Amino acid sequence: MEGLSEQALSQVAQYFSALAEPSRLRILNYLREGEKNVGELAEACACSQANISRHLSTLAKHGLVAREGRGTSVYYRIADPGIYALCDLVCGNVARQLENQATLLNALVPKNK
Repeated sequence: MEGLSEQALSQVAQYFSALAEPSRLRILNYLREGEKNVGELAEACACSQANISRHLSTLAKHGLVAREGRGTSVYYRIADPGIYALCDLVCGNVARQLENQATLLNALVPKNK
């Protein structure tokens, strides 16, 4: 982050804010399998199509997904596969933190005999 202007830092923060919603992370995860339309994503995420469309709009605005119209359907795909490296890094860190918390909790809670 060193050397980034205030405007660039603001854009970075907005990029991360686009990822700060569990439904959007689910959408990105489903798109790992390949492109999908709004209906397929809505079914997979158990959300309304309107809700999925709103999330896709945010992801597209930040360059995370790309859209392509085909007939009456619009298909979405990952625009920047590098997002998965970022998500995997963060998810790995969170998993380790949860594992450490569980280990600590198990050490503090007395075992019933």
